[in-house]
Order: sequence, then structure tokens, then C-alpha cells
Amino acid sequence: MSYNNPLRELGNTGVKIPAVGYGALSLSHVYGPANDDESRALLKEAVTLGCTFWDTANIYGLGHNEECISPVLKENRDKVFICTKFGIHSTPEMAFGPPRGDREYVFEMCDASLKRLGIEQIDLYYQHRVDPKVPIEETVKAMKELQDAKKVKYLGLSECSAETLERALKIARIEAVQIEYSPWETGPETSGLLEVMRKNKISLVAYSPLGRGMLTGKYKSPSDFHETDYRRLDPRYQGEAFDLNMRLVNEFAKLAEKKSKAIGEHITPAAFCLAWILYQGEDMIVIPGTKVPERLKENLMAGKVLQNFTTEDDIAVRKLVDEIKVVGERYDPQGLEQVNK
Repeated sequence: MSYNNPLRELGNTGVKIPAVGYGALSLSHVYGPANDDESRALLKEAVTLGCTFWDTANIYGLGHNEECISPVLKENRDKVFICTKFGIHSTPEMAFGPPRGDREYVFEMCDASLKRLGIEQIDLYYQHRVDPKVPIEETVKAMKELQDAKKVKYLGLSECSAETLERALKIARIEAVQIEYSPWETGPETSGLLEVMRKNKISLVAYSPLGRGMLTGKYKSPSDFHETDYRRLDPRYQGEAFDLNMRLVNEFAKLAEKKSKAIGEHITPAAFCLAWILYQGEDMIVIPGTKVPERLKENLMAGKVLQNFTTEDDIAVRKLVDEIKVVGERYDPQGLEQVNK
């Protein structure tokens, strides 16, 4: 089966990458147990299917994620565009501690990621969260030094504000901003961030593009999450908020079903959702994650759905999002302190 994963330019680099990439967070137990052998088999399948824009981070599994990816990455180094991140500092007392952006830390984390990944250069290196104690100019200057040393090829930021991005751009070229964006979370449209990005030809890499799985329609109750799944701690996925948010999930599934009937082919809510994001502009990239090969294939159907996506579909999604607001914050209080900075 052909999945027609469209290619899009990353920022202003001239480099074409698959519009539907892969976010590897779930391979490190965050969404319940994972098996390394099965994870690597999935990654090999992703390469075969043309899903070769991969996203990881040093904090995922406290290094495990990069180590898990490494064997498949090295076997396919000429095919895979690898992105990783630094900036969420772990300590013996706190696995997900406060952000760090000082020069020493930036260099130390880059070297550690290169070693775990088993490569000589990271394709895209993000600051995962902005450190409020270190001016962004200092952090980006250090990142630029890594770029000049050819340890990283391109630079990115994650969960930054429009103001922070504008300041960063005075120091170095930023090619991508990774941020949560989907029908579940449209904040970048109203925060001013997307405006600055488009003014400077910066790609938006949408993480959690399926609302951390909610918009797939797979989950019907908080109890569906594994006991070690961190969504059990997120406000949008708990108790009454979960129940209220199911209204949006159910209505969104109806839009996908309606589209299926219109084109005479089954479309999953996941593929419809990803297609909606990609429809917003050529600067949009999505990085859904999964541990299941069939879900990977469903996600990759977004390219085919995009070919049949219309203005009417876009209007229908936006009308639904305007009418049914998502209930609850997207992170707990500690997490909220680290976003849009």
C-alpha cells in the first residue's frame, strides 16, 4: 500500500522531510510498558514505509529512548532525519526537574546524546524547555557553537513564546519550533507564536497531534490508561474533565466518518486529524507516536486524506473546536510553568 507521505521543506533549509514523522516518546514507558525489540521492529517498519523524520529527547526514559533508537538509526543513517532535545534537567530527587539552558549543560547534553545515539551529528537539535534563569541569547549562542562545530546541523526551540523566538533569531537561525498543536490544542494560533514563525519561515513541528491519543477514539475511560501511563496525572484526562472532553472526541469521529462516506473509503479519526493539521499550511509537520505497527500505518494515511481535504472539512473542524472547548489544562502546574516561555 502507498501512503503518499508528502515531503515538506524544514524551515528555510532546502531540506525536504516527510510531513508525517514519528515521535518516539512512547518507546520509553511513558504511556505504559514498552519492549525494546518490538520498538526497534516498529522503527524498521517506519523506515520501510517512508516515515523517517524521528523525534526523541535526552529526558525520554532518562536516556533510554535514544539508546533504544540507536541500532536502527545507525543502520539507516542515510535515510533517517534525527531530532533530539535537551533542556529538561533530571536530578536524583526529580526525574523531570526544572529547565536548564546554561552553556556547560548544553554542551554536556549534546555530547551525551551523540554518544547514546551512536552518531557524529544530530540533524535537528531543540531546546526542550526554555530556562527562565538563563537568557535565551546565551542558550542559543551555545547551540550555535555546537552547530559551528558540526555536532548539530540545524537548531530548534520547543514550547517557547513569540517573544523568546524573536530574541533567539537575533542570535542564530531557528528552523523549527516544536509545540503542541491539534484540534485539541490550538494555542499557537492565538499566542502570536505562529505569526512570528511564518514571518521567519520556521516550521511548526506538532507534538501530541492526536491529543495524546484522545482524538483517535481509542480511549473511553481514564481506566483505559495503563497504571503507569502519565496521562493519568494530566488534568484533561481525569474524572469529569475526561468525560466532558469525550464530547469533542465523539463529534470529531463523526466528521471522520462523514468524510469516509464522501470519498468512499474508510478514514480513521487519527488520519483525519493529522490531515487537518497538515492542511493548515506547508510549514506544518506532525510527529504522532505509537508502539503499534497498525497505528503507524493509520497515521501515515494522513497524506492520502490530505489529498482529499477541503475548505469545508477545515471549516467543520474549526466550528466543532469553537463549539466544544477542551476542559482542563494541558499539563499539571509544574508542567504549565515550563511552557510558552
